[in-house]
Amino acid sequence: MNMSPLPPQAGENLLERMHRVFAVQKAAFAAAPYPSVAERKERLSKLKTQISRYQDVLAQAMSDDFGYRSLSESKMFDLLGSTLEINHLISHVGQWMKPSRRSTELLFKTNSLKVTYQPKGVVGVIVPWNFPIYLAIGPLAAALAAGNRVMIKMAEATPRTCETLHRMVSEVFTEDEVAVFGSLQGAANEFTSLPFNHIVFTGSPAVGRIVMETASKNLVPVTLELGGKSPAVVSRSFPIDEAARRIVHGKGSNCGQICVAPDHAVVPRERVDAFVEAAIASFRALFPKSDYTSVVNDRQFARLQAMLHDATAKGAKIIPCGPYDSHRDGRRLPLHIAVNCTPDMILMQEEIFGPVLPVVPYDTLDDVVAMIAAGPRPLALYCFSRDEKERRDLLRRTHSGGVTLNDWGWHVVNHDAPFGGVGNSGMGTYHGPEGFRELSHARTVFCRHKFFPIDLFYPPYGSLIQRAVLRFFLGSPDKSLSN
Repeated sequence: MNMSPLPPQAGENLLERMHRVFAVQKAAFAAAPYPSVAERKERLSKLKTQISRYQDVLAQAMSDDFGYRSLSESKMFDLLGSTLEINHLISHVGQWMKPSRRSTELLFKTNSLKVTYQPKGVVGVIVPWNFPIYLAIGPLAAALAAGNRVMIKMAEATPRTCETLHRMVSEVFTEDEVAVFGSLQGAANEFTSLPFNHIVFTGSPAVGRIVMETASKNLVPVTLELGGKSPAVVSRSFPIDEAARRIVHGKGSNCGQICVAPDHAVVPRERVDAFVEAAIASFRALFPKSDYTSVVNDRQFARLQAMLHDATAKGAKIIPCGPYDSHRDGRRLPLHIAVNCTPDMILMQEEIFGPVLPVVPYDTLDDVVAMIAAGPRPLALYCFSRDEKERRDLLRRTHSGGVTLNDWGWHVVNHDAPFGGVGNSGMGTYHGPEGFRELSHARTVFCRHKFFPIDLFYPPYGSLIQRAVLRFFLGSPDKSLSN
């Protein structure tokens, strides 16, 4: 097979290439609409091999795009996470592809009923800048496992990563299988306007609404992986030093630029000071400045600075966990802890998505539940508690996309379970069998056997058998309602 990308036509610009690639992918899918298990596993294996080959180049490209990003952090989160997901898909896709036998209604006994999982076609994947490889490879791998063709739109903030991913992918896939696009020069809506068979978008709720609106014009189904203010609730039953260390790890990794990062810590009122002290010590131990990721660009840095200024002006106390000099450190902003926060502050209203950790005091678990219920449903909920009853109570009374107990974020990288949001934090899932089904069409197949007497229920209506069946299933009507 020729593994070079389809050559661009003479004078073709980026938008023209996008429309051409969509057309050739659509045609290629129509010609081969149901790849075999072996073909799907081969595609996944090629992708896994490329990640291994390109691991150093990918990690450096991500660091270049951020200004500085820890190479080890990139390999741990983006590349290891992607490889684990591909391994899981290779191991399970054959089982997931098998038809699912279902039970017929009693009325249709002796016939057969099953659900088959059919590839949807051409899937569009829109990738954010914060984990540009993991959040590209994850939906890509799930879509390939489901038998689809894929077009990937990378973020404008990660041009080096986009270029590297394009090179890596085009070595083993033709453009009618997988294609990568970077900046569309202010015409991003052109991508979501294509009549895809499914779109997977990861990003902010504000942009997610635009994607959904644009896709709706072609009735394209969407999976939205958004964000939100994910709380980390610390119980009185949990050691405060250990809770602080784990929350700081979540808030400091990738400089807090993670959709499932703990947005704010909810701490017993009498333990706030102890938590702050432990958080400062943990940050200094975990994140030496030499290997600490930068805020991705000047725009995001200015947004975080404005958030801190707003909080200070409204009475918050801001505590930096380390020294910072803009000339020396650039955008490597250390963790800042905020106490005495009030609801009117921007950092208490918007997803922070950076190294700022509000510490919110509480008195009772009822207060915590009311606080979580008052806002949009978060993408993640973290509960640090040794009390099983307390954990069950909190989970029963709150909603979130996913949960990790006694740590942060690790539910995301366990790929046999679905990952997704709820309400404002998203809709739909990928990972695991749920992700495979999200990117497949569940097609019900009913087969009537030769001698099944369904014609007994044909018109004219009112036969003895029809009346008997209706009485059996519906029971006797309440005659008084007709008076």
